[in-house]
Amino acid sequence: MTEKTTGLSRRALLKAFAATTVAAAPTYSQAAGFLRGGGDIRRIRMYSGRTGERLDMIYWIDGKYIKDAVKEINHFMRDWRNDQVKAIDLRTIDIMAASSNLLEVNEPYLLLSGYRSPQTNAMLRSRSRGVAKNSLHMKGQAADLRLSTRTVSQMAQAAQACKAGGVGRYYGSNFVHMDCGVVRSWRG
Repeated sequence: MTEKTTGLSRRALLKAFAATTVAAAPTYSQAAGFLRGGGDIRRIRMYSGRTGERLDMIYWIDGKYIKDAVKEINHFMRDWRNDQVKAIDLRTIDIMAASSNLLEVNEPYLLLSGYRSPQTNAMLRSRSRGVAKNSLHMKGQAADLRLSTRTVSQMAQAAQACKAGGVGRYYGSNFVHMDCGVVRSWRG
């Protein structure tokens, strides 16, 4: 594959790794194996088609998470159906930010699903067999994302390059699931 068709050449990957540090949250037991680099700022950009909200947030500087920024991300990624907020696992946010950097995009993610309350997850599960009973969305450890300028395959490749959690490819619905659970991948 060429750089133009995948957006992920070896040079682009190395450049992204050098430009950004995406270490896991300090409590993450495998932090040493999680992306390393020289960057000192982490940023996340998202918008929600459901609420019309936009987020463009630097949430980590010089080795420290910014408490107020993380709080805003938690609110943004809430269950929009019932307005319930849960702390989003910082590892998931880091995977999302790292993937965006690897893809070299300025486009914000379209957030399809962040936190899901148990009630919302049960309702979605009753409508679709693709919704897990014990979804990591209910723990604030997953996000379903879309980019208009990148394919599902490109996004999934970037997320998998992080080697830090689960990556689901949903071609029919045009989104990628990213989570900070066990490293694995699947097609939905």
